[in-house]
Amino acid sequence: MADPSTYRPAPGTIPEAPGVYFFSDGTGRVIYVGKAKNLRSRLNSYFADLWGLHQRTQQMVTTAEAVDWVTVGTEVEALQLEYLWIKQYDPRFNVRYRDDKSYPYLAVTLDEEYPRLQVMRGAKRKGVRYFGPYSHAWAIRETLDLLLRVFPARTCSAGVFKRAGQVGRPCLLGYIGKCSAPCVGSVSAERHREIVDDFCDFMAGRTDTMVRKLEREMVEASEQLEFERAARLRDDVAALRRAMEKQTVVLGDGTDADVVAFADDPLEAAVQVFHVRGGRVRGQRGWVVEKTEELTTGDLVHHFCTQVYGGEHGEADLPRELLVPELPADADALADWLSTHRGGRVTMRVPQRGDKRALMETVERNAKDALARHKLKRAGDLTTRSKALDEITEALGLRTAPLRIECFDISQIQGTDVVASMVVFEDGLPRKSEYRRFIIRGATDDLSAMSEVLRRRFARYLDARAETGEAGVEADALPAELDAADGGDEPRIGALVDPTTGRPRKFAYPPQLVVVDGGAPQVAAAAQALAELGVDDVALCGLAKRLEEVWLPDDDFPVILPRASEGLYLLQRVRDEAHRFAITFHRQRRSKRMTTSALDNVAGLGEVRRKALLRHFGSLKRLSAATVEEITEVRGIGRRTAEAILAALGAGGEQEQSTT
Repeated sequence: MADPSTYRPAPGTIPEAPGVYFFSDGTGRVIYVGKAKNLRSRLNSYFADLWGLHQRTQQMVTTAEAVDWVTVGTEVEALQLEYLWIKQYDPRFNVRYRDDKSYPYLAVTLDEEYPRLQVMRGAKRKGVRYFGPYSHAWAIRETLDLLLRVFPARTCSAGVFKRAGQVGRPCLLGYIGKCSAPCVGSVSAERHREIVDDFCDFMAGRTDTMVRKLEREMVEASEQLEFERAARLRDDVAALRRAMEKQTVVLGDGTDADVVAFADDPLEAAVQVFHVRGGRVRGQRGWVVEKTEELTTGDLVHHFCTQVYGGEHGEADLPRELLVPELPADADALADWLSTHRGGRVTMRVPQRGDKRALMETVERNAKDALARHKLKRAGDLTTRSKALDEITEALGLRTAPLRIECFDISQIQGTDVVASMVVFEDGLPRKSEYRRFIIRGATDDLSAMSEVLRRRFARYLDARAETGEAGVEADALPAELDAADGGDEPRIGALVDPTTGRPRKFAYPPQLVVVDGGAPQVAAAAQALAELGVDDVALCGLAKRLEEVWLPDDDFPVILPRASEGLYLLQRVRDEAHRFAITFHRQRRSKRMTTSALDNVAGLGEVRRKALLRHFGSLKRLSAATVEEITEVRGIGRRTAEAILAALGAGGEQEQSTT
């Protein structure tokens, strides 16, 4: 492992100009490429306190043995050079947007004399027009089968096309009217290209124009008493409408845009992009990538644009508009760079309201679901869970695998509504029936609250153990095993089951591992609480959010689990679940306090009338802005009560607002 100080450039030698920098290892291989508006400021950040860097960045700077840079004139030139070097060197520490599968496209080979419609995957080539990408190949084939009735273009391979021309007989599609059979001269090359051009116009979004054209031809054929042709055109219109129904209009103004959204955690990020063409969603793509450093949403947008929109994707993949959740710091330069790739102006903006904002929220939900599925995919596999427990056992030096893990988290706002959560994972899976929520009364900060919740939880465990005179109950012991060990005696099982109710005792099972959300201070507070209770047979650790470090009691340095460690994924999931459970409970209590506390002291105003007032006005803000006459319109509220309500809101509303 290299020391970054050994290859740090001398002070003053790094220019303050825009440029591209790269780190390389001992063999000279480039392992990271980045661009900066100010090279000196950016590179100096890598040589700051090593423990203050992101875990992945720590690994990069200690793997590298040299750093170099190239200055350029503008940010746009830096973007271009960064893109080229990432494609050339494929650095291992750069964010990589690589599909988990090959997405299919509907391709039209315009470079051939008789263009062909086909489903294609893989790298793109010049002279071919692409529509998509689509999530499933069957969706393309189903749509194409509908459209071939209206646009009977060639779909066969070059070999089949040549063989049909030699024998002078078309294939089955030619006989059933789903191919114009240019192979046997049924239509000329010019007419066949017109059919293909009409197909491309329809797929590009000019659907209404095509439908109106066919309807007009249908009316003309009917007026000329060509009823068979009119019936065929009627069926063509119906086929087009069915194809259009498969592509729902989401933006009524016919916008061409890519809508991009992200969901991330400290180690990974999921990105989803919806391709909207002509106001319709034409395709969708998604990735889950590793985060190589601390990245904002704007940074993720930058990496996404520079890697996904490149030369091999073709100009057709770049729309006129990019809708993103946050603009990157170099938004103007990035837009100029994208414009050069597209050959036309590309705008980037954050939708604030209306249909575009609603669509952005839909894409964000898809990104969150994708990240959740990615994590659950690991958690759902028995082999993976076993590996995670083994890795935690080895990393923390435990005697046995932590088959029961309990995690505690605190949620508060400046000492108000302090609550805590306890979540339980058994065999690597959540045991939601064992989850507990605590209201903290006497604590005002996270450390005292953590001490209180652990004292309460383990005091109940000790009480349950003392009731039966048990020295301890192992969490992984099953009732059948207990019967075998004790010859069927009930006292040990009685430690687990309440004899009066027949139900399991609360907090009867001790965990093998307690995880607290936080670093060394939180772990120290938890360790002191357990020591005061005399609990010395339960392992303890803390998971710090910033660098995902695992802290143990009385250790000066954290345990760093490998980035791809299954044990780290399990600890993260336990910690995130505790955080979710705590913050949900905190919001519930805060919402209840905010909606009722200002009206609690109004004489003659009970719960039913409070609910009626809030139902009528919608919020305390609207209620406080109402007049006495408007309040008396609520059934059961008299003038004197209305005046008391306004007085209470006037005196208590501002105070309530200041505490939140």
